[in-house]
Amino acid sequence: MLQYIKREPKKVTENPPLLILLHGYGSNEQDLFSFAEELPDEFLIVSAQAPIEMGYGAYAWFSINFDGNNEKFYDLEEAAESVQKIASFIDEIKAKYTTNPDKTFLLGFSQGTILSYTLSLTIPNKVQYVIGLSGFINEALTSQEISTDIKTDYYISHGTVDQVIPVDWARKAPEFLTKHNLKNVYSEYPVGHGVAPQNFYSFKKWIEERL
Repeated sequence: MLQYIKREPKKVTENPPLLILLHGYGSNEQDLFSFAEELPDEFLIVSAQAPIEMGYGAYAWFSINFDGNNEKFYDLEEAAESVQKIASFIDEIKAKYTTNPDKTFLLGFSQGTILSYTLSLTIPNKVQYVIGLSGFINEALTSQEISTDIKTDYYISHGTVDQVIPVDWARKAPEFLTKHNLKNVYSEYPVGHGVAPQNFYSFKKWIEERL
């Protein structure tokens, strides 16, 4: 099982909604957990740590290798393995804490977003809601036919001056999802590779409307 930290629901219910947080490359489970205190009281919030250790408290879901031309090469095999680990982790957390099976939210940042998209598009309805921050859909990981049974709803946002993942990559996500008849909202903010305060309040409202 992946290592994780959690915030118990502040409002106790028999089957709490579940929010899983997936951090970005070179970060750790503490990173997105700073959002936890501000998010709805009903949630069980679980922040997972990626399996690949990079040293000095940094972890990755998959390796990124840079060649001489500064082109990024993603290790797709590691990415696919991480998707399976995240899927198993979600099942384990749902069972351990008897969460609401119809209210599973997956929030990713950067690498965590890439894998959130991949998981939701390749393992239909494992999660009902995806919040994809500063990421993109890597079609090399979702190359098979997309199921017509997927009911997942997506919130997507990106910084217009992101130097790590170009905004053009992110803009393809709503087009891809709409083409496959998947509900999505997309917004941009005048920031780099990060989450602006107004971005946080925007996705918080989106989440609250779906609880």
